[in-house]
Amino acid sequence: MSLKIIIRLDEVMARRKIRLNELSKRVGITEANLSTLKNEHAKAIRLSTLLSLCEVLNCKPGDLIDVESSEEKIV
Repeated sequence: MSLKIIIRLDEVMARRKIRLNELSKRVGITEANLSTLKNEHAKAIRLSTLLSLCEVLNCKPGDLIDVESSEEKIV
């Protein structure tokens, strides 16, 4: 079984109706870095960044990050 971390930033942003440039300003992270995270190209995320995203988007870390297996989705 192979596990993969899924970043759901784009989904949460869409539900909150916030654009990347606005989120970037409010969180204090460059648009390029947020885009890397949003497109699942990031290798890591700082806990302080995750906390800032959660504060601005009014969500929990589990709303932004999920884990799936190659065989079945983990709930």
